[in-house]
Amino acid sequence: MKKEIKKGELHPNNPHKGKYDFSILSEKLPELHSFIKKNPIGEDTIDFSDNEAIICLNKALIKTYYNIDNWDIPTGFLCPPIPGRADYIHYIAELLSKKENINVLDIGTGANCIYPIIGSQTYGWNFTASDIDPKSIENAQKIIDTNPSLKDKVKLKLQEDKNHIFTGVIDSSDKFDLTMCNPPFHSSLEEALKANKRKVDNLNKGNKNIKKGLNFGGQKAELWCPGGERLFLKKMAKESVLFAKQVFYFTSLVSNKDNIKPTIKILEKLGAKCQLLEMSQGQKVSRVLAWTFKK
Repeated sequence: MKKEIKKGELHPNNPHKGKYDFSILSEKLPELHSFIKKNPIGEDTIDFSDNEAIICLNKALIKTYYNIDNWDIPTGFLCPPIPGRADYIHYIAELLSKKENINVLDIGTGANCIYPIIGSQTYGWNFTASDIDPKSIENAQKIIDTNPSLKDKVKLKLQEDKNHIFTGVIDSSDKFDLTMCNPPFHSSLEEALKANKRKVDNLNKGNKNIKKGLNFGGQKAELWCPGGERLFLKKMAKESVLFAKQVFYFTSLVSNKDNIKPTIKILEKLGAKCQLLEMSQGQKVSRVLAWTFKK
């Protein structure tokens, strides 16, 4: 029986529901202690505009819930919000029913390798994870090499052609139950910086000591691309039809709801059947667009 998901709540299978338990997290990763402080009502918290604090929190979450050690990212790379990333995994798991030996392709895995970590450690999925940035691949490989539970579950591929998404990553012999992707949202670095400033301002209302820079980090390929999310989704949709016989479900996060209808229109013209999954965390709503060419 499918579990009911109330609006504003994480998926029922997501272990990150509710407030962070900093006592448990700091027990697993003692270095988190130095970032913990009290909020105005006396509860433990951290400064969510401090990139070092966010990275340390992620280390603690990944160690506590996924038993992964030595997780880290290079300076300036994207530090993902773990609860939301886990939600994507749990929602798409419902598409796969009770299949075994699941093979997943993660497009744009980043230096953090977060989706393969969560998916392999939670559901036992096998991952091929691609990225266009050699530094991201190098760092993700370090994480895999230092964690035996990832070595047999995750393999990495460098996408050498910036004009392609699946081509050059999916070999002729590959079969995937599902692909996943968190597309670059912005269309330029300037747009990304403006959005980050708004985010930091909101996190620091009433605080004059606002930290500068991208509080969640991020390189070009992680945050922006020409045409932004809409053009990326269009390219992904058109290229996916070339691999219709090798992939059962294609999926992607869609941050901007205005990009849903144009993408579905393209996919339906190509003969795909589409499904929209809505995820919510508090006031924030994210969407996963899933499609298949299977009859």
